[in-house]
Amino acid sequence: MYNLIKISLKPLLILSLFAGLLFSQYSQAQRIKDLASIQGIRDNQLVGYGLVVGLPGTGEQSPFTEQSFRTMLNNFGITIPSSVKPKIKNVAAVAVSATLPPFLKPGQTIDVTVSSIGSAGSLNGGTLLQTFLKGADGKVYAIAQGSLIVGGFGIQGQDGSQVLVNTPTVGRIPNGALIEREVETSLSHGDYLTFNLHRPDFTTAKRMADVINQLVGPNSATAVDATSVEVIAPRDIGQRVSYISTLENLEFKPADAPAKVIVNSRTGTIVIGKNVRLSPTAVTHGGLTVTIAANQQVSQPNAFADGETVATKQTLIDVSQDDTRMFVLDTGTTLDELVRALNEIGAAPGDLMAILEALKESGSLHGELVVI
Repeated sequence: MYNLIKISLKPLLILSLFAGLLFSQYSQAQRIKDLASIQGIRDNQLVGYGLVVGLPGTGEQSPFTEQSFRTMLNNFGITIPSSVKPKIKNVAAVAVSATLPPFLKPGQTIDVTVSSIGSAGSLNGGTLLQTFLKGADGKVYAIAQGSLIVGGFGIQGQDGSQVLVNTPTVGRIPNGALIEREVETSLSHGDYLTFNLHRPDFTTAKRMADVINQLVGPNSATAVDATSVEVIAPRDIGQRVSYISTLENLEFKPADAPAKVIVNSRTGTIVIGKNVRLSPTAVTHGGLTVTIAANQQVSQPNAFADGETVATKQTLIDVSQDDTRMFVLDTGTTLDELVRALNEIGAAPGDLMAILEALKESGSLHGELVVI
């Protein structure tokens, strides 16, 4: 028996039905380009260090900012004596990050994100000076520069109180980085292409290989494992591009997702997959409320008695219990039936988590219970 709080659970019904629609759509025919990507064709992360200038007094006076400021001036032939400490409250040291998609050529642009790495109060109104963006190999692939767009602001009083809206120490520069070097890919190398599934599954990999073989010919595609499908491809780059275009638009029905129940213990979100099933199970739900009240009372003796006035406590305990209801869930209960039964129980998300865990422990819940 589970003593649970009686609370309506209408949002669960909506969320679970929405999950059912997602799983239903996932089980329909989809294009290869929506389910897999070609090995060797991927994004690359770039990062750099730079200075933002022109801030309205919201910069910082940190040692590394001062050092960077001196180095920048030295590059322009301006030397500041070591005994002079420049006041640079309009300058901030920042980390600049960007993602370089495949096949972009020198001269094209990408967006960059600029984040303060010091004690700057805000980057609003600042301009990023020329910053080299490097890849994991240490080579420069892009150069960033431009005016920042900051979606937040902050106001601080003299007593230390402040108001922050969003994050004023992070900004973006649309098309703020100019590409200087192209990333080489393995598209034109070898006699094979390898498609990697976004969601590894042996059945999906086999079905992908089968649909490619139906079009190209037997043994043209091979499912290497649950993730990769290897396909014979022409060496000529022009033919290979047309070949990939044809393959990635082929449609097939991927395998159904595994039976899972996802529980987010922090937000109370619960998503139940359509393949989740239950063995014959009886669930009891009731509400037990215990109220304890302590009242102060005074014991006053008669006027001519020799007794003393004494304060006493009187404890009142009241126990109330809602009517207990038992629900029987039959074998092979579908998602709709399971959601309907759980809504009839009327459990809150926190209580429903306890019910699902108990069903899993009893062996009645046929599916993986994932708590995040």
